[in-house]
Amino acid sequence: MMMTNNQGAKPKFFGRRKGRVIHKAKSFLLESFLPHILLDDTPKKDIAECFGAPKQRYCLEIGFGDGDHLAALAKREHDTGFIGVEVYRNGVAQLLSLLTGLKEGNAEDLAQEIGFAEGRVDNVRVFDDDVRLLFAALPDAAFDKIYLLFPDPWPKTRHAERRFINPDNLKELARLLKRGGILQVATDHPIYKRWTLEQMHANPNFKWTAKCSDDWRNPPADWAETKYQRKALREGRRPVFFEFERL
Repeated sequence: MMMTNNQGAKPKFFGRRKGRVIHKAKSFLLESFLPHILLDDTPKKDIAECFGAPKQRYCLEIGFGDGDHLAALAKREHDTGFIGVEVYRNGVAQLLSLLTGLKEGNAEDLAQEIGFAEGRVDNVRVFDDDVRLLFAALPDAAFDKIYLLFPDPWPKTRHAERRFINPDNLKELARLLKRGGILQVATDHPIYKRWTLEQMHANPNFKWTAKCSDDWRNPPADWAETKYQRKALREGRRPVFFEFERL
């Protein structure tokens, strides 16, 4: 997810938009529930407009994958408004399943209106396209925290320009974060670890918050384990968890 065409043109997207067949229940959620929480790219003067009422905090997760992390945080932080961005249709469908509790086999539920599952509140919005198309619609200093968890590392040198952490995207993330806000980046790939630190150290808008190795080797206090993280650990890849403060 990196390259842009000529100025003003839609950026090129690299990555999957859809995978295996999406079955009945999740297809139903995409058709009937997603529109209620779907965010468009109409410019917002205030981030509270996205939720209909002000929240105490606002967070953005870029590329939420299967939605494990986003769904877990949204369930325990009712006063926080979460915007999740994901182009992968199967991942969006899985997040909707987590938010509503509707799973395959619950055919009787398809005949009734679906809402948030018990214990949840209406504090999640979804943008189901490239986040760069959303940037211009979001106001300055809107977010307390931005999550970028296990982005595609694009490890080959010739693909480095596709990596999400780059000067252009960091400029936008700096604009969107409040001063003192946090950009959290998790990765299990050695090339992306080095790349992230190089890019962030070169950017004057951020500082690395780590005081010792435990600060980046261990998950942060608000962490919610993801499916990808579990896979990485099974395969012997140890993730790191970088946090950068907006100056």
